[in-house]
Amino acid sequence: MKKVLSLVLALTMVFAFTLTFTGCGGSDSEEGSGDAAFKAGFICLHDENSTYDKNFIDAANAACEELGVEAIIKTNVPEGQECYDAAAELVDSGCGIIFADSFGHEDYMIQAAKEFPEVQFCHSTGTKAHTEGLDNYHNAFASIYQGRYLAGIAAGMKLNEMIENGDITADQAKIGYVGAFTYAEVVSGYTSFFLGARSVCESATMDVTFTGSWYDETLEKEGATKLIDGGCVLLSQHADSMGAPTACENAGVPDVSYNGSTIESCPETFIVSSRIDWVPYYEYAIQAAQNGEAIEADWTGDLETGSVQLTEINENVAAEGTAEAIEEAKAKLIDGSLQVFDTSTFTVDGKEVTEYNADVDTDPDFKGDTNVIEDGAFMESKFRSAPYFDLQIDGIELLDTKF
Repeated sequence: MKKVLSLVLALTMVFAFTLTFTGCGGSDSEEGSGDAAFKAGFICLHDENSTYDKNFIDAANAACEELGVEAIIKTNVPEGQECYDAAAELVDSGCGIIFADSFGHEDYMIQAAKEFPEVQFCHSTGTKAHTEGLDNYHNAFASIYQGRYLAGIAAGMKLNEMIENGDITADQAKIGYVGAFTYAEVVSGYTSFFLGARSVCESATMDVTFTGSWYDETLEKEGATKLIDGGCVLLSQHADSMGAPTACENAGVPDVSYNGSTIESCPETFIVSSRIDWVPYYEYAIQAAQNGEAIEADWTGDLETGSVQLTEINENVAAEGTAEAIEEAKAKLIDGSLQVFDTSTFTVDGKEVTEYNADVDTDPDFKGDTNVIEDGAFMESKFRSAPYFDLQIDGIELLDTKF
């Protein structure tokens, strides 16, 4: 087995390299067991040049250092059989738990979980753990729509400032959004961002364009430029390169980024960024694997667990009062008095949504199977960890779609 896997590793090194980090938390860590013999494997779609993957890599290193375990990180692993191969290599390297970070990795992680039942497999953004019923396969996500909503408030505050300063009129408060694919994860993200902006700037509208790729700097920059040329006066994104932020900086258009601050590269336009902090989940799952404890099939972090984060606000660009407005809304999200997808705050084709069957139990036909409207709100993240919000609400125009 080891000879076969070694050959596979040699062949795949053309497109993937392995970055090994030995955690140094040791016995001094209050949270970790200090089990230096335990290994955790991580599979990433891209490398640290992708803001999305860098967020995972940083969390993997931080969690393993805190717990005193070894991390083996494989990067540039495509969403194909290469993911299974990488997982098998990590098993052969002695990993007791393996994580993957991209939606398209799921089927190959499930394949590996079935073949290696003694190893725990955890997949971020996946949808099938609750229907597969495997004891060693798990999905995880976070209520990032909460962070998107808060970042949207910062955007709405900036639009109001631009209106008050006479830079734009109220009917010119159009946001642009660069998305990767027209998937529920992206739809949930841009909709929550828009609702946050609309909560403070009632005249805000949004145009969305899609690249058809999670990471393509050229396409993301072109998409952002198209939006700016189309009259969008503030941009955000759910795509993983510096393409859109760079286009904004070049054009002098305010930008709300994703997965980390772009203030160093874009000091004149960056406002704030939201991101998922994967450290709480990694620590939870690794410790459970070490102790032989069950891992939740669907784990969802939120503001309270520290899994949903905002970067520091760029006060040189953000509107006055932005921090205070965000903190006020954050407190309401935590205590439950504010729901991001409150159905009284949006319409679909001019009508309020009173019930909606979402595709929670994913199948090839993507048919809705679960009514997700409860107590006047679309209950995102309640029925599984990965987003399933896919409503196209009024006020948002899709310039194209990419599935």
